[in-house]
Amino acid sequence: MYEITDLKPGRAINLNGTPYYIVSSKFGRKSQSKANMQCKLRNLVTGAVISENFQGSEKIEPAELGYRRVQYLYGNDSSHTFMDLNDYDQFALPADVIGDAAQYFVEGCEVDVLSFNGKPIGVQLKSTVDMKIIETMPGVKGDTATGGTKPAKLESGIIINVPLFLHEGDKVRVNTETGMYMSRVE
Repeated sequence: MYEITDLKPGRAINLNGTPYYIVSSKFGRKSQSKANMQCKLRNLVTGAVISENFQGSEKIEPAELGYRRVQYLYGNDSSHTFMDLNDYDQFALPADVIGDAAQYFVEGCEVDVLSFNGKPIGVQLKSTVDMKIIETMPGVKGDTATGGTKPAKLESGIIINVPLFLHEGDKVRVNTETGMYMSRVE
């Protein structure tokens, strides 16, 4: 059973016999009252999004879901195509199901797909990804690791701030939760 503090985006819960995927959650507490968690939930059967408020010591049942390892093949504005690494079947997920995770997809990368009753319903990224810088301003003599930052476009198309000493072609590690540069990868 989940406590209300366990209700984080990416988790699935069983609410009145229906599985829901937590899209967003916000913890709150009013002056002298119990804590509460406001959640946006997506119904995994119909796709409808609802808002739900969970109170204090309420216990929430997790939904029984499965994960499988897949490889990202390609995508566009409306959908993204993956290949199951066990049976090599290909399937597509709508872009709105993938959400912001798509900005970390690079052709050939592996991700875990969340499935309910065998049907893919979402993706779960690793906490970090390694990507190559494809475009950034050139560094100049005297740039140091402790200096400032500059914008850099990565191979997936996302733009992040990196230290001044990095150049095009360097590989960097990016935190997928915050979208921030973590380190250079050798």
